[in-house]
Amino acid sequence: MKGSKLKKLWIGIGLLILLTPLGLILPELFRSGGAWGEWGIDELKRIAGYVPLGFKKLSEFWKAPIHDYTFVGWDAGMKSYMGYIISGVIGVALVVGISILVGRLLARKNGNS
Repeated sequence: MKGSKLKKLWIGIGLLILLTPLGLILPELFRSGGAWGEWGIDELKRIAGYVPLGFKKLSEFWKAPIHDYTFVGWDAGMKSYMGYIISGVIGVALVVGISILVGRLLARKNGNS
């Protein structure tokens, strides 16, 4: 990929990261409840009328590393938006890192070291 295309890609990814707080801002602005897909068991039961058994079992298995996108000592409000952005950066870094690792492993496997 040429330098200018790669630069545009990173600018686009950066803009998407900066827009991640919209997932918190818009539902709050329109008073529509939590961000789509980020429901806990109680909210899922309220929305759907029941909680699937598998969901109930797995809900105790995984705990979010950055619960509610806030860090210890942070209060609600703007700081939670920063937690959302930090989570976006961490997610992008993990995806890019894993993609580079898999790409290198596949290139090595095909003899393109």
